[in-house]
Amino acid sequence: MPAAVRRTAFEAGLAAYANDDFFLAHELLEPAWMGASDLAERELIQGVIKLAAAFVHGARSNPAGIEKNMRGARERLAGAGPAGVRLKVDVPALLATIDGRLAEPLEIDDPAIAIPRQQGAASPQSA
Repeated sequence: MPAAVRRTAFEAGLAAYANDDFFLAHELLEPAWMGASDLAERELIQGVIKLAAAFVHGARSNPAGIEKNMRGARERLAGAGPAGVRLKVDVPALLATIDGRLAEPLEIDDPAIAIPRQQGAASPQSA
């Protein structure tokens, strides 16, 4: 999948996530993940997919699903390296937020974790 198409899909997925439509975010991000050949980019996108899946489980009142997917998201995002810079996601800040959330008992009605963007990131509306 060409980089521009992946980037558009990624930004659309982040926009859906920001609107708390976690299932749609998962669906929009999946082609970008499957179409990426760069390992770090795949890890980043899959980490965001797993984070979206965590909040799908939250909507379904499944705390075990929240925790499992949040831990999976953390593992994938930790391997994102330079892809975070390329895709303008503040991965260290996101990891710190996930770590903080995992350090406390997870509640079904906890708000979703915002995905922090680096300066110069495209707004979801402009993608």
